[in-house]
Amino acid sequence: MLSNLWRRQAPQMVGIDIGSHEVKAILLGKVSDGYKILAHAAVPIKKGAVNDHDIRDSEAVIESLRLLKRQLPKSAKFAAVSVSGSAVMTKVIYMDASLNEVEMEAQIEIEADNLIPYSLDEVSIDFETLAPNKNDATKVDVLLSACRTDNIDARVDALDDIGMEAKVVDVEGYALGRAYELVAKQVPEDIQQKGVVVLVDIGANMTTFAVVEQGETTFIREQAFGGELFTQSILSYYGMPYEQAEKAKIDGDLPRNYMFEVLSPFQTQLLQQIKRTLQIYCTSSNKDKVDYVLLCGGTSKLEGMVNLLTNELGVQAAIADPFKGALKADEKVQQQLQKDINKYLIACGLALRSYGQWRT
Repeated sequence: MLSNLWRRQAPQMVGIDIGSHEVKAILLGKVSDGYKILAHAAVPIKKGAVNDHDIRDSEAVIESLRLLKRQLPKSAKFAAVSVSGSAVMTKVIYMDASLNEVEMEAQIEIEADNLIPYSLDEVSIDFETLAPNKNDATKVDVLLSACRTDNIDARVDALDDIGMEAKVVDVEGYALGRAYELVAKQVPEDIQQKGVVVLVDIGANMTTFAVVEQGETTFIREQAFGGELFTQSILSYYGMPYEQAEKAKIDGDLPRNYMFEVLSPFQTQLLQQIKRTLQIYCTSSNKDKVDYVLLCGGTSKLEGMVNLLTNELGVQAAIADPFKGALKADEKVQQQLQKDINKYLIACGLALRSYGQWRT
């Protein structure tokens, strides 16, 4: 049976991003010129509790979520969360345009056994009709998503333990792509209309890519690479304890030569990961290049990253800042979050599920 990856109802939901380094939450309200932050929170998570986006220590995750909930309004009962990593599979398939949703669902159930590399007893699947197929007018493109059910259940159960209900379990890459709505104004208008924009979320252990064309997410991918490797380099190179290395990375309190000794090698590795993924996208889409790169996530603001990508990729790169786009906040909240707002982009994309179209 198809599960509730993208299914009704549509109450106001807190977007909750359960990462390997911390749990982040954001609640958005709709305003005339975009969206306004109604509440936000970020709580550290025990090291190792989440690995490859798989919850390994449910008690540690629940404890972080419990602390997170205390910072949210008591009226916040519903959440949107995401799954990611090796347990998730997405694939665009082609189906007859004449099929209605019920017929499409039945057909996907029949064909899923050939499309999904897991036993159907172990997975939850869902689909979304995208657009007419460009090569065959009798077909439509359909996005099929599948995830191991235990990964979904781990998130749903953790939220249930703190008295919140997971109304939506999304795919992280698509949540990132949805957040483009908040930062689109940073991109030149001609690229917004006809170009290719890639959002790159550099987290602690995972870098997530979402390619957006004319407002639609057309490609997602993940690489097991993130800021944790930079912390480990600091730790091993300078003999610091882990906590001291992490703090030194955040505060920039490092030896004078750190740029040559640890930062530059890490950036070179990160650049290789980004280049490799963009090449995969260009090959699969018959595109020559992307037109704009927006960086987000906790590791995105490393010194020199924007200039490095702009020079090495030959396209303009920038740090995603939703406050320059469609995201609003009271002055005090904006001052609190200005430094770190771009690490909330996936949580924002999840919170936006409250205001999108929903399948009946």
